Amino acid sequence: MTNDPRIIVALDYSNAQAASALVERLDPELCRLKVGKELFTSAGPAWVEQLAGKGYDVFLDLKFHDIPNTVAQACKAAASLGVWMVNVHALGGRAMMTAAREAIDNWAALENMHRRPKLIAVTVLTSMGANDLADLGISEEPRQMVRRLARLARNCKLDGVVCSAQEAAMLRQEQGPDFCLVTPGIRPASASKDDQNRVMTPADALRAGANYLVIGRPITQAADPRKALLAIQQEIATLGELN
Repeated sequence: MTNDPRIIVALDYSNAQAASALVERLDPELCRLKVGKELFTSAGPAWVEQLAGKGYDVFLDLKFHDIPNTVAQACKAAASLGVWMVNVHALGGRAMMTAAREAIDNWAALENMHRRPKLIAVTVLTSMGANDLADLGISEEPRQMVRRLARLARNCKLDGVVCSAQEAAMLRQEQGPDFCLVTPGIRPASASKDDQNRVMTPADALRAGANYLVIGRPITQAADPRKALLAIQQEIATLGELN
């Protein structure tokens, strides 16, 4: 077991009852949890607080993207739930990301919190490829866009970014060891790719420079989720000190 679990289990459920049934089979010493838009809309803020109360570090994955003041207030509200990490979308721009960073810092200072939530930015969704970006009028390849948005997030003093594991080595080299890289699209070698286009195995993602691995269906849809989690933990155990 570790005090800094690398695996973030994605609770991609439509309701709190189903998600809670899985959570009871896991362990906050073994993993963190990600709550996204569907579950948060269904279960609500109080349920996120309950997860934190059970000892879980919660990544609130709502990808805030709005005018700077609205995003700042949303990040402040998220921090008050006791979450470990929250994210915004880097396409919201410099002013929005700076406002979010300042809001969380100010909240932590007012609350006299020793640990503020990590604030990271989404770069390019792992379901998107070059053709999807072209449909939006963006001529850059995903890799180029990820690099540019990560640089912007760093300049805005965010803690890191969400990126594909395939971009992790590039970003680790460019942004240094203290920039947090959270990588979805992680699939054990035996698992299906599902709807992710840019995927990597857990061990390869850590070798590439990822700090945290978001893993959903290979754990949540396993016959024995805890056993599946432990198998992945065993796979990456020897790599635990890489980053």
